[in-house]
Amino acid sequence: MKPTSAPYQLRKSVLNLSRAVALLCIAAPGFAQSQVELKPVEISGTKQALQATDTAPSQGSLEARSAQSIVSDEFIRNYTSPVADYTQALTMTPGVFAYTANGVGLGDSKITMRGLSDSNMVLSFDGIPFNDTNGVSHHSWVWFPSQALGGSVVDRSPGSAATLGQATFGGNVDLRSRILEADARTSVSATMGNWNTSVLGFEQQTGQFGDEGKSSLMFNAEYMKSNGYQTFNSQDRKAYSGKYQYVADASTTVTLFSSYLNLKNNTPNIKGLPRSLYDAGNYNYLMSDDPTKADYFGYNFYDIKTDFSYAGIDTMLPGGWHMEDKLYRYSYTNKQNYNGTTITTTSATDKLNSYKTYGNVLKLSKESDMGILRTGLWLDNADSYRFQIPSDPRTWVDSAVPNFSETYTTVTTQPYVEYEFKVSDALRITPGVKYATYSQKFNHLADNGGAVGALGGAKSIDNSVEYSDTLPSLDVHYKLAPNWSIYGQYAVGDQIPSTSVFDVANAKVAVPPKPTKATTTQFGTVYNGASYTASADVYYTELDSTYTSVLVNGNPVFSPSGTQTNQGIEGEINFILGGGFSLYANATIGSLKYSDGKWVQGAPQDTETIGLNYERDGWAIGINANRVGKMYYDGVDSNKNAIHEGYAIEPVVLSNLFANYTIKNVGAFAKQTKVQFAVNNLMDSHSITGIATPAANFSSSNPSPKDVLNILPGRSINLTLTVDF
Repeated sequence: MKPTSAPYQLRKSVLNLSRAVALLCIAAPGFAQSQVELKPVEISGTKQALQATDTAPSQGSLEARSAQSIVSDEFIRNYTSPVADYTQALTMTPGVFAYTANGVGLGDSKITMRGLSDSNMVLSFDGIPFNDTNGVSHHSWVWFPSQALGGSVVDRSPGSAATLGQATFGGNVDLRSRILEADARTSVSATMGNWNTSVLGFEQQTGQFGDEGKSSLMFNAEYMKSNGYQTFNSQDRKAYSGKYQYVADASTTVTLFSSYLNLKNNTPNIKGLPRSLYDAGNYNYLMSDDPTKADYFGYNFYDIKTDFSYAGIDTMLPGGWHMEDKLYRYSYTNKQNYNGTTITTTSATDKLNSYKTYGNVLKLSKESDMGILRTGLWLDNADSYRFQIPSDPRTWVDSAVPNFSETYTTVTTQPYVEYEFKVSDALRITPGVKYATYSQKFNHLADNGGAVGALGGAKSIDNSVEYSDTLPSLDVHYKLAPNWSIYGQYAVGDQIPSTSVFDVANAKVAVPPKPTKATTTQFGTVYNGASYTASADVYYTELDSTYTSVLVNGNPVFSPSGTQTNQGIEGEINFILGGGFSLYANATIGSLKYSDGKWVQGAPQDTETIGLNYERDGWAIGINANRVGKMYYDGVDSNKNAIHEGYAIEPVVLSNLFANYTIKNVGAFAKQTKVQFAVNNLMDSHSITGIATPAANFSSSNPSPKDVLNILPGRSINLTLTVDF
């Protein structure tokens, strides 16, 4: 068997896991004898043993009405890399994986969940949806680094009627802001790692202050630099965030949050590796330092700025109504320049993708003896400006006519209502409905034919479209015992069409598409005990496929190209083993296929995760291995049409190790000192994770040296020192 095969790599990961366990068993008690415990809890003079819910990296909620997993703040603090973006905090949940070819946190990573890509789901922050405006997608490298997060909730379903967003189609992920602490703390941290990686961090927690301790404030800052794993793919990231909370009384809390991030790098538009280099054992080539070559790093760079702010109030209103309201604004400015495969006066592209979004999320609820009425309204307005212009990479002198240039406004309105009937103390039934509308108004400038064409001599053309959907949901939740619940759910989600619908001659569309829909039915159970937590679910989803278009009187008419079926079973469990050890595992077995039985690109047949953690006497140590099963990627024919199941991607196994040691009561110098050691891709695997660009008329059985591959980055090691004052 080849050393690079997936079974061999899996056995190596298991062997490595066993060795690490043995080392922990031998070494940890010796270190522990002279140090203070990290998490002692004193009750009547005795220490309370850790519960399974305390140590689970990911776990279900007894109150969940759909397939959810909660990722804790502690997991992010101890078991993700200080360099990481938010995706690493999510990959311990069932059916979720993400890769970055330049190293963890050093590239734009996209999560996949139940085989569905990032562009099929909602990402929100403290309940506020955010995404690109030309199509629902998210960019992990410029939103909320992991060290600025306080946990997340992953819902692998369209959710209930109260779930908001432009793509409830494939699920939703709610990232949470940092937790405000009761006591004051100032933290300074420094990280050093391979590839000349460094991170400087600062965080100030004021604790409770002011009149009766009603106010709390947190501010953090991060500065990261790295050369990256790939040649000349350097990264420079500055990120800041602040959160203020005022607790007026027992029923009213006001929260203010604001963040800003600036990323500069030398990343090209195509970020993969030619198969010819991969076969030769050159795993990290991306660009050169030779300005006479088309792949010169100086011809490829990003400068991206994002900000995100909201003001929220949580209060009780007269008549027993509970109100949560958040007024928000966020913006994204991606100024990118990149070159093609030659050097000419038009071989490069001068690109801008920018938008400013503001809106309001209002949620109201009222509880009575019969149940809980929930209603609300999401209003969102996004103003966007995008262009791509042919340019000379040597001078960045642009052509007179762009590939495209457009401004547009997107208005989203989503009112909803649901009622949770209290059939009994144990049984709740919740029907609901949401009405989603998406209105867009465009102004397209005349271009070189890349998008809308010359427009018959006109300088620009205006277009508008409105999409609408009625999205019902129904769920049943039953408590078998105080620590054991079951649920069943039926829900319909949708996804707004991409703005590329209007990238046709003269931007004329006879019949625009409708939003694609996903109808999910699932059943699950959650159990939380002292010694173990467990959750499992079975799911079945019918999804609309992407669009096809036909010409009617010279104008395209769009319609879904068919259906896809997503079905499977998944679960997660966390055991307390004793002596500070706990064992976590999850697995998903499923399929995502077209109506003709062929696999959808990038959907694995199964995923598995196993992790062993140790928490005791100042130590927090974890080792985990994630396996993503076999999947397929599309090939292309000579006319650039997709060929399903063109390439088979063999299973990928990725293992990580995290070790933290905290010394408390350091004395007058500091409150505590923490040393963190993080190893990502412990086995230094170079598995192929996908096909970035397939060569025409080639496949797995006849691969081309011109195929552009996505592969795992090499092993990365980071050492972090954090001092709390």
